[in-house]
Amino acid sequence: MNNRGVVTNTAVQLDVDRLKKYTGGKNALVAQGGGQRGIFTSGVLDAFLLSNFDPFHTFYGTSAGAMNLCAFLCRQNGIGRSFILDLTTDPEFFNLFRYIRRKQYLGLDWALDKICDFPYRLDIDMGRRVLADRNAYAAVTDTNRLFDHYLPMLQDDWRKVLLATCAIPRLYHQPVSFPHGEYVDGGVSASIPVQEAWRKEARCIVVIRTEGEDLVTETQQSAQEPSVEWFRDSMNVIQGHWQDKLEQWKQDWGSFFNDQVQKSRTEKLDQSHLELLNGGRWLFGADDIYRLSHLIGDKFDSGLADMLMVHYQTYSLTQDFLQSPPDDCFVIQIKPQEPLKASSLMSEREDLLHDYQVGLDAGFRFVEAFSPCLYKPMPVMK
Repeated sequence: MNNRGVVTNTAVQLDVDRLKKYTGGKNALVAQGGGQRGIFTSGVLDAFLLSNFDPFHTFYGTSAGAMNLCAFLCRQNGIGRSFILDLTTDPEFFNLFRYIRRKQYLGLDWALDKICDFPYRLDIDMGRRVLADRNAYAAVTDTNRLFDHYLPMLQDDWRKVLLATCAIPRLYHQPVSFPHGEYVDGGVSASIPVQEAWRKEARCIVVIRTEGEDLVTETQQSAQEPSVEWFRDSMNVIQGHWQDKLEQWKQDWGSFFNDQVQKSRTEKLDQSHLELLNGGRWLFGADDIYRLSHLIGDKFDSGLADMLMVHYQTYSLTQDFLQSPPDDCFVIQIKPQEPLKASSLMSEREDLLHDYQVGLDAGFRFVEAFSPCLYKPMPVMK
């Protein structure tokens, strides 16, 4: 069944007539993370704002994707772009040499303080009015069991929620604590929270990606394994299965990680057009995380290895979901035609501006193609 489509900045691929059959129920918007590559998402969402386009009932974002969704719901055109272009490029946010020499961590608190102040002034009150009786969630990772968890956005603890979904292990100084647990970056366990949208009964799911080409997963390479059967069972059952294997993974994490590092390095040399193991989804490639840990004198322990393995496994399953969605939903991906020029961190300003324009083009192309299927005007604020 052809129940998926792709929209890029240059092309549209999907069956519009089939899509119309899925738009009568709950529509969800999902935004991937990717650090500074999230400026592509900023462009897509600004195109939605400029087109008065918001047919969604629920929103799910991870890391930079959650921040962009917050800006979209606050109806502030350009503020997501400014957060990445102005604030994440400032040395106060991240400076590699300060990080290495003095362990000066990622300045998330500083950046959120700045975005709430002049000249940006993120309007959370407006966001709450726009959201009204709809729901928006930020993906985070439970540090105890490494499960994905979804925290409501734009509530009284909105700042803390954004900190948690962006709290990249080793780059942010500590997990973010709530009464119900401690959490780190949602990209560890749910870099693209599309399955959660489906589990919560969304049947038309629009996914904004910050990647062009995908890696081929082991599941896709295996002819013996069914391509779609895994999501028939509850994701909790699958995660429970991983939890049972955690001790076994810990015993063999060195071998696993070394294999992935070598794979990452090989792809850098031989297939530079492909995304690395974690590049664009978490922060750096696996080998970069390894080098950073040694640069600052940290031991690369089994805790970080567990996170890398959970990320790798969950992302593989997510790819399978995107390639073969369940029969009862339609998934549309909005993503760049070619790999973005920006990196997850320490990008050049020109590259960020280029990727923002790519996002704008993709967003306008999406609105033009699908307004007849999905269009509902934004509510008028009194």
